[in-house]
Amino acid sequence: MKKESSSKQKETLIKVLKYIKPYRLLMILTILMAVGSVALTLYLPILTGYAVDMLEEVGNPGFWSGLYRVLGKMVIVVLITALAQWIMSICNNRIVYNIIQDIRKKAFRKLEILPLKYMDAHAHGDIVSRVVADVDQFADGLLIGFTQLFTGVITILGTLGFMISVNVGITAVVVLITPVSLFVAGFIAKKTFSMFKLQSETRGEQTTLINEMVGNQKVVQAFNREDETLEKFDEINARLEKYSLRAIFFSSLTNPSTRFVNSLVYTGVGLTGALAVIKGGLSVGQLTCFLSYANQYTKPFNEISGVITELQNALACAGRIFELIEEEPQIPDQKDAVVLKDVEGKVDFDHVAFSYTKDRKLIEDLSLHVKPGQRIAIVGPTGCGKTTIINLLMRFYDVDQGSILVEDTDIRNITRKSLRTSYGMVLQDTWLKKGTIRDNIIVGKPDATEEEVVEAAKKSHAHSFIRRLPDGYDTVIGEDGGSLSQGQKQLLCITRVMLSLPPMLILDEATSSIDTRTEIRIQKAFASMMEGRTSFIVAHRLSTIQNADVILVMKDGHIIEQGNHEELLKKKGFYAELYNSQFALA
Repeated sequence: MKKESSSKQKETLIKVLKYIKPYRLLMILTILMAVGSVALTLYLPILTGYAVDMLEEVGNPGFWSGLYRVLGKMVIVVLITALAQWIMSICNNRIVYNIIQDIRKKAFRKLEILPLKYMDAHAHGDIVSRVVADVDQFADGLLIGFTQLFTGVITILGTLGFMISVNVGITAVVVLITPVSLFVAGFIAKKTFSMFKLQSETRGEQTTLINEMVGNQKVVQAFNREDETLEKFDEINARLEKYSLRAIFFSSLTNPSTRFVNSLVYTGVGLTGALAVIKGGLSVGQLTCFLSYANQYTKPFNEISGVITELQNALACAGRIFELIEEEPQIPDQKDAVVLKDVEGKVDFDHVAFSYTKDRKLIEDLSLHVKPGQRIAIVGPTGCGKTTIINLLMRFYDVDQGSILVEDTDIRNITRKSLRTSYGMVLQDTWLKKGTIRDNIIVGKPDATEEEVVEAAKKSHAHSFIRRLPDGYDTVIGEDGGSLSQGQKQLLCITRVMLSLPPMLILDEATSSIDTRTEIRIQKAFASMMEGRTSFIVAHRLSTIQNADVILVMKDGHIIEQGNHEELLKKKGFYAELYNSQFALA
């Protein structure tokens, strides 16, 4: 398990480095500034040592002028160091936020091309958490890492170099105690990665629950599920608390542990240095310089241990982001894919087989031949595969066996854009974005004129309620329609299709949320719209599909009956049972 965790960390780190590569010039500048600031910071104790040794010459000619020169150099060193650190900070910020921007863009673009089965199989809140919260956590860890890791490592190496040049013996004492700091850092690193990974995953679970709660608050309240939802939230929150406390506990060991090591180093330098001064092998100024170096040498170990903790969190979050980015995208359009033009509406299912999961078969050996302009109604019990046929027609999913042809061309050889543009869809579930009423209507035809928009709204019987809104077609609605009723939302979705009028239509319970009087009017509008257009109608209320040219009766993924309304009633089969059940007394 530990080897697997370590391997994942290395893989994630390599991926992070690939994202850093485009900004290598900024990285080089950062390293140069880090080297410069560290070198000057290490030069400062030498100047301090000179100043201390000069105190022995108080009263001698030239004492004050020499001291002023040293102090002047110290001021210049401090100012240049501050400038170098400021430039390094700007470079670090630019590198990190450019990398984060690249990752977020890549993640969002991947969401656009992921197959629908991924969205169906993963909680939406967890996906949002990966793109938002995990990327933020990764950014924080990376920023701290860049800022402190470079300077820390360079400070350690530089300090050792300076100390060796002054006194090899005391430097050896410092080096011998160093492995203790390395052991502490390594121990903390191993423990914190798994903790932060669990913390990140649980945070995604929590985001999922909150997302579901906000989106389905009415359902929760309608079924009095507030207490159960709170219990679920408390349970996830408790786990998040446990994992967070463990992660924080191990990361909090960093400071006291490394401070203890720092004290050991400082004590070692003080004792050996004092003995060296007594023996005359070292001046008081040099000892002062050495003690300053001891502090500067041990301080980066404290910082680097903290950085390693932050990097563990960052790498754990980065791993979840990369999992999303590296998901298999939907099969891209073929290079020689056909662009559908002059669509008449001929559709053929040729021995189609499909299932969402391999162990559970849904549609088997389905064959269907639809002529241009036909109205095909699909009926059957829940779970028989009605909506699945719509998913296959739109190529949201690809068939497992057989083929679906539009205009005698396999849809896998047709560009998705031209295929989906050829269909107009009105579903039971409405989709509206934040914006004006007009913005939501012209989704399928952005260049539509005002007259076309109003005409489409009149045909769908949406114009009357739109006109009553505060700003009419310029009224801004919130995400998913805001305060509009479900029926009004559906009318807007119908208006959207009325405006674009594609050659083929898919109506999946298109009038389920509309009152009977308006439904009768819309059915007339639909009849006019479907004239000469191939239409697929999924309906539970069989009264709405009596005028269909062909009614397909589905059961367990198979078409068991086929014909028009009168023919199917005469057969007295499954369709007749479904139809008559509507009028049965409870």
